[in-house]
Amino acid sequence: MRGYTAHMIVLGIESSCDETGVALVQANPSSADSFHRLPVLLGQALHSQIEMHQAYGGVVPELASRDHIRRVIPLTESVMTQSGIQAREIDVVAYTRGPGLAGALLVGAGVAAGLASAWQIPMLGVHHLEGHLLSPFLSEHPPAFPFVALLVSGGHTQLMRVNSVGDYALLGETIDDAAGEAFDKSAKLLGLPYPGGPALARLAMQGDPRAFALPRPLLNSGNLDFSFAGLKTAVLTQTQRLGAAVPDRVADLAASTQAAIVDVLVKKSIKALVQTGLKRLVVAGGVGANRSLREQLNANCSAQGVQVHYPELHLCTDNGAMIAMAAAMRIQALPGVRLTRGDAFTVRPRWPLHQLSENH
Repeated sequence: MRGYTAHMIVLGIESSCDETGVALVQANPSSADSFHRLPVLLGQALHSQIEMHQAYGGVVPELASRDHIRRVIPLTESVMTQSGIQAREIDVVAYTRGPGLAGALLVGAGVAAGLASAWQIPMLGVHHLEGHLLSPFLSEHPPAFPFVALLVSGGHTQLMRVNSVGDYALLGETIDDAAGEAFDKSAKLLGLPYPGGPALARLAMQGDPRAFALPRPLLNSGNLDFSFAGLKTAVLTQTQRLGAAVPDRVADLAASTQAAIVDVLVKKSIKALVQTGLKRLVVAGGVGANRSLREQLNANCSAQGVQVHYPELHLCTDNGAMIAMAAAMRIQALPGVRLTRGDAFTVRPRWPLHQLSENH
């Protein structure tokens, strides 16, 4: 296999669900002061399948996998052209190993394996949530370790203590529906189009967040776990009570739903910061783009003297940049990280982040 260059270049491929993302990142593995010389994004390309899945009201796994097959090679070629990087300059191919849809993961892993074999370079399987977790390091004002992380991505809502790359301690997580699922399922109950979460957030801007007294599950539980299934049930109950009047009150119900979700996320995050004594919070994942969540976290954290870091808005959803970045940071920070050959890849559709070891 090809020897590493002074400035390693990583190609990252994301295909865990309904976005196909490819990116190139340059790492600095030889730097003794690695975290003052973070990896640099050289180029990225992304295709979203939202329009294709709208007709079905949600992601259809088989259609998602087939679309990844169509998109990933053209996107790879586009990124290489955009960045001016030739195949011979790429040192590692990274791919999303899990969690995610099994078929979709296999597409990205298979393409990564093919490229790694053809180019005679190693590959690295990346945890999807680690990609989100480290995505704020791509921003203009990256965080520094250690910090508390609020991960709000799809079916995942977790609070983590992050000491360094690969050193993650679970503080709390959802015991049923995640915040993103609460947004999406509530939106469906309100008759909003897919994807429901962003549609509900937009509608909430026109409503009164105090119009309906919706529950804040586990808010005073004494721990850092989450539960949003009861909130979804409460929204269903309210729609049934309103009956034909739902269209007249839908904005208020959307605003009240969002307020309940945001209230829980903010207060649990502040509690995690108090418990750990840390003064830095990282928010990552699709729900991290929610305007109300950002406003309330900023206000509450400012009052506590806490710095808050978010990925750029276009990096909140799934993307190849976060996969390439996570791989580059692992290689840069963990010299013993295990790289694999192109003929030896696996995927893990279910893979808790706190089980991630340094040599996965």
